[in-house]
Amino acid sequence: MPVLPSDSPSAAACASPFAALDPQAVLQALTLAGLPADGRLLQLNSYENRVWQAHLDDGRVVVAKFYRPERWTDAQLAEEHAFSAELAEADLPVVPPLVLAPQWEDPAFRLVHGVPTLGIADVNGATFRIAVSERRVGRAPELEQPETLSWLGRLLGRLHAVGKRSAFAHRRTLNAQTYGHAARTRLQALGLVHPDTEGVWLRASERALALVDQAFARHENLRLIRLHGDCHTGNVLWREEGQYAGPNFVDFDDCCMGPAVQDLWMMLPGERGATETALYHLLDGYRDFADFDDRELLLIEPLRTLRMIHHSAWLAERWSDPAFPIAFPWFASPSYWNQQATELQEQVERMSDL
Repeated sequence: MPVLPSDSPSAAACASPFAALDPQAVLQALTLAGLPADGRLLQLNSYENRVWQAHLDDGRVVVAKFYRPERWTDAQLAEEHAFSAELAEADLPVVPPLVLAPQWEDPAFRLVHGVPTLGIADVNGATFRIAVSERRVGRAPELEQPETLSWLGRLLGRLHAVGKRSAFAHRRTLNAQTYGHAARTRLQALGLVHPDTEGVWLRASERALALVDQAFARHENLRLIRLHGDCHTGNVLWREEGQYAGPNFVDFDDCCMGPAVQDLWMMLPGERGATETALYHLLDGYRDFADFDDRELLLIEPLRTLRMIHHSAWLAERWSDPAFPIAFPWFASPSYWNQQATELQEQVERMSDL
């Protein structure tokens, strides 16, 4: 498989990349991985990858992730798995991939060299990277509760303390270039910004990124650490009781190098007064286990801006995948790009006040 930049899939990878992955193919891949299932499958909500819950013959229930072809290199996936395992070894409530143990040699399945948690399955004429983890269920955390925010802060402090031990060599770094300028360039090249609103969006995004550049330039000694990278409430499962009571972090698919505040700001509400209160409780817990540079708080709005542009580019790059026009029909409309331009203008105002 060719090595491609992350978030820059080939046209072939984008056009119906999971068409061959029917339930029979999922069962076949699990069997080849040494995890035969009893036939009970449930496809879970995921657009980037394909994720299935499976009941195994031995009574366990697992979650099998089939990675989007050509998004990540084997080296990048190996770092994701190693980071999850390191966090689990540090007694963090994460769900690392299981070690795969094929029961026999089969040319349709192989482990990535040196990565026993990452398999390559050839099914129905297509090739997929696959990882399997135990199922862990829960609900979204209630961020209105101070105790919940403090708990999340403590766990993020512990997670970042582990993240500071070393650096990723192959995963991307979150900065103005990777999430902002490069994403904007890809959007222009794809030609998916609606022509009726392209001019206003381009002007708004250019102004916004200029201020993002200034914000990052003011932090010349910004410390970059290994992060979850996509730490929103959808990737935190709250359990009421049992061994894993409290928050559990899942889906390290977007782990990256970046400033610590990236894993904090998505837990904050949008209202300014509520944000200040929530931030107080998050950082109160966070500082029990890790230092925090208060200057990073000035990066919250720039990081929010980068996420907006990056998300639009993500949708554009996957638009030829039939699942995306169905799930995001508004993306091709002028109203979407008008709204994006308006929100970027609002970000310009917020960042101008910093």
